[in-house]
Amino acid sequence: MQKALKCAALILLAVSASACVHKINIQQGNYLDDDQIAKLEEGMTRQQVRYLLGTPVADDPFSEDRWDYVYYFRNGRTGESVKKQVIVFFDGDKVSRIEKQIS
Repeated sequence: MQKALKCAALILLAVSASACVHKINIQQGNYLDDDQIAKLEEGMTRQQVRYLLGTPVADDPFSEDRWDYVYYFRNGRTGESVKKQVIVFFDGDKVSRIEKQIS
């Protein structure tokens, strides 16, 4: 009887602990703050962009005049996600165009 009670308590503990799964937050890429993105403007130098946003995530060997910045975050608890992508195009050493996608 005592052994059966201990066994039942152990099984109950194992079942209740398995329901408490921790889901972690997933964060990838360069963190892109909205204020940082707003400060980005045409005419800035490569050095200014790198100081503001950091090193680009993807370095395209075929186009040195394009820098890609991507940030992805998914909340492990709620499953909500945020994706921000900023593509900076250069003409020589100056920013010529900026594409932004935030979802």
